[in-house]
Amino acid sequence: MALTGRAALIAALASVPVGVWDPSWTGILGVNAPLAVACACDFALAAPVRRLGLTRSGDASARLGETADVTLTVSNPSGRPLRARLRDAWPPSSWQPGTETAGSRHSLTVPAGERRRVTTRLRPTRRGDRHADRVTIRSYGPLGLLTRQGTHRVPWTVRVLPPFTSRKHLPSKLSRLRELDGRTSVLTRGEGTEFDSLREYVPGDDTRSIDWRATARHSTVAVRTWRPERDRHILLVLDTGRTSAGRVGNAPRLDAAMDAALLLAALASRAGDRVDLLAYDRRVRALLQGRTAGDVLPSLVNAMATLEPELVETDARGLTATTLRSAPRRSLVVLFTTLDAAPIEEGLLPVLPQLTQRHTVLVASVADPHVSRMAQARGHTDAVYEAAAAAQAQSERRHIADQLRRHGVTVVDATPDELPPALADAYLELKAAGRL
Repeated sequence: MALTGRAALIAALASVPVGVWDPSWTGILGVNAPLAVACACDFALAAPVRRLGLTRSGDASARLGETADVTLTVSNPSGRPLRARLRDAWPPSSWQPGTETAGSRHSLTVPAGERRRVTTRLRPTRRGDRHADRVTIRSYGPLGLLTRQGTHRVPWTVRVLPPFTSRKHLPSKLSRLRELDGRTSVLTRGEGTEFDSLREYVPGDDTRSIDWRATARHSTVAVRTWRPERDRHILLVLDTGRTSAGRVGNAPRLDAAMDAALLLAALASRAGDRVDLLAYDRRVRALLQGRTAGDVLPSLVNAMATLEPELVETDARGLTATTLRSAPRRSLVVLFTTLDAAPIEEGLLPVLPQLTQRHTVLVASVADPHVSRMAQARGHTDAVYEAAAAAQAQSERRHIADQLRRHGVTVVDATPDELPPALADAYLELKAAGRL
């Protein structure tokens, strides 16, 4: 067989491992001596891969759904120019499905003794730490007939943070908080709040707010105004057991609970309250305490980033004991957990009095919007059966919520989109009622 031309030679060499010389090919190359010489020269002129210097820079964190740019600097210390194809490998969850090939592969040319940069744009699809894998470089000679190939380890980590999509609700909740603080004309009263000032009575005011001594000294009825106490302690408790792994929509229940917790933390820190975090299933997964108001939100986001649901049954007694140790004085304990019958009746209810005797307890649970849609379905036999099953599931959740309320627990049960504002409203109502 005679080989003529570059294309024919490349086709003949397609089965040869890249950068490896196989003596069995000597006979084929010997058919056309000039091509053999060209291949040998091309291989010799390709820049060496293992002598290259590689360093990283760029983003070390990004919110879920956003992009992170990681720059790879390639230095060529050899005396030959580098003509290369580069693959910057990362875990599959670092890109949207189908975009990894385009995002991780780069072409570059680095003159001798110089350096060039290539940027890999990540768009992670999951929370947590994403660690860079190998960088594979294929160096071509001037003719592109033979190549050298090698890999480098260039460590880098991008931490993917919770997206905090409920941030959009914060302005409206802060406006309500300012009303509670007495910065607007709407003032509240409640047991345990701090006296603020006196003002003239207007129809609709609580008659218990009337200050009779001040009224006797004036020609008008005077009422006391109050502002909620500050520097209260709030402990956010994330149940990371198996029930938090259930997916609601496109994300686990744990992610929806985190989003609600972040909105509550942002609101409470603005209110002057101290916010701590505990994540627990059978052991402590995260414990964050003593953060200042300006540092609490970044610290919470960073601590939540690496939390994942654990496929174990939550130890309710251990969770209660850890909560009591983490909150030695009276606090608002916000427990993000399920309203499923078995975990509540067999796990939480027997130990709940230990919490309610010392703390104000609020249970926040993520409801599945698909169940609500099933409950409304009609039109054919399967839909009717699905509606009956959904109605039964909803009835069981209401029963569990009623049991918790009989123990003095405030319950917020809402879909992922509705849970953050509903939880913030529940916090403001407790604050307005002086229960914090």
